[in-house]
Amino acid sequence: MKQKNVIAPSILSADFAHLGEEVDSVIAAGADWVHFDVMDNHFVPNLTIGPGICSALRKHGVTAPIDVHLMVQPVDRIIPDFAAAGATAISFHPEATQHVDRTIGLIHENGCHAGLALNPATPVDVLQWTLDKLDMVLLMSVNPGFGGQQFIPHVLDKLRTIRDMIDVSGRDVRLQVDGGVKIENIAAIADAGADTFVAGSAIFNTENYVETINAFRKALSI
Repeated sequence: MKQKNVIAPSILSADFAHLGEEVDSVIAAGADWVHFDVMDNHFVPNLTIGPGICSALRKHGVTAPIDVHLMVQPVDRIIPDFAAAGATAISFHPEATQHVDRTIGLIHENGCHAGLALNPATPVDVLQWTLDKLDMVLLMSVNPGFGGQQFIPHVLDKLRTIRDMIDVSGRDVRLQVDGGVKIENIAAIADAGADTFVAGSAIFNTENYVETINAFRKALSI
């Protein structure tokens, strides 16, 4: 049986001068995955990290799953690089490729779990034709590009719709939410159907990662 709730801190908000230690600390504090927000200053208005950082963390000794969210266009060229660098899962946006089905296949061919990322205004229709091939759906609850944004409330309705689609399919597909996830709203997000939670500033901008992640777990158990 799959793990009920996964907490995946986004290193976008970590201290990059001490990134290895930051990731060690947040995993030791109880985080499940390491989330990579990969931006290209083209598909989204920011520039962040590439596969070299993923490889460096693996060489540093990080063994936790590395969850790569590609906000780049085109995506196919860089997927094998992240797979070779140690990515566990790779998610991409349907708008960033001409052939969604082919890109999902490319991720699987390179030995990674495949996820499809939907922006707040992206229709869910694409899932009708792809859900049978996906390991995860990543629902953006902010417009991608920058950390620290506020959760968009109508995403809760979209979450419920996607959760129903997953349940009807009968497949073991994770439903991840990324953007504005906080201790104050994580319970409502889980109630709407999410089981995987990306949090950046809400974790890395706190003084005590153990206390923060424990507070997330407590909110999820209420």
